Amino acid sequence: MVNISRRQFVFGTAAAGAAVVANQAGWASEATPPVPKKGSDVVTLGKTGVRTSILGIGTGTRGGNEQRALGEAGFTKLVRHALDCGVYYIDTADSYRMHYLVSTALQGVSSDKYFIQTKTTAKHPEVAKVDIERFRRELGVQTLDTLLMHCMTKGGWDTDMRPVMDVLYDAKEKGRVRSVGVSCHGFPPLVTSADCDWIDVHLVRINPFGEKMDDTPEKVAAEIRKMHDRGHGVLGMKIFGETGFDSAEKRLQSLKYVLGLGCVDAFTIGFTSTAQIDETLAMIEQATA
Repeated sequence: MVNISRRQFVFGTAAAGAAVVANQAGWASEATPPVPKKGSDVVTLGKTGVRTSILGIGTGTRGGNEQRALGEAGFTKLVRHALDCGVYYIDTADSYRMHYLVSTALQGVSSDKYFIQTKTTAKHPEVAKVDIERFRRELGVQTLDTLLMHCMTKGGWDTDMRPVMDVLYDAKEKGRVRSVGVSCHGFPPLVTSADCDWIDVHLVRINPFGEKMDDTPEKVAAEIRKMHDRGHGVLGMKIFGETGFDSAEKRLQSLKYVLGLGCVDAFTIGFTSTAQIDETLAMIEQATA
């Protein structure tokens, strides 16, 4: 990898910086902006009071296989580079089998220097109770910043999952969790989510190409606006699909689209190299210039 400083990436001329990094990362650039922000800017998620950087590190690419393949040293290097760049949002889940690597990467880092979101697949309240304590232990934290019910697949899930929801809410009341929410796979559960005020934070798949999404970009964006208008935090995922779209131009187009919606607070991308983080930070500046 060519030795290009972070300052050159993030503060240099957007077009030149993004083009150089894009070639290195196998990702790249093009087009115009909406809102002036950097990936390291800090935002508040809806009415939660929980704050995070706009850009986050995803740990679930292909079920976490790609991040686990980095190994302890490689993943730690990725996380420490992100923190140095002001990117301190880490998205993970029990099913990704990444808690140990996340905890290891953050050893010695003050808990106020990162934001961790994790997810439970518990369908029974007693399992959810055990998960909460296990997650706190595995991640080495007293309080989980955000705990989501992972992968809702049916409309009306808020009725079926009420016992688990009550456990998560109780954990929030006791200070073991700061905010609760869901991730969805499918449009009917997404619609249910938009109307559910139990939720503090939504994790939603969004990009302009409809790749790995719950419906068309237009329909998904309409539900995201409802969430945002209700004062819920909205976190985006699949911004680069699962492949980086194999094109710098498409990645930049997607960043412009998501940032331009004005209702996605922050988003996570499944990075596997520091060059990809640098490229994305440069592109966010280009997209919002």
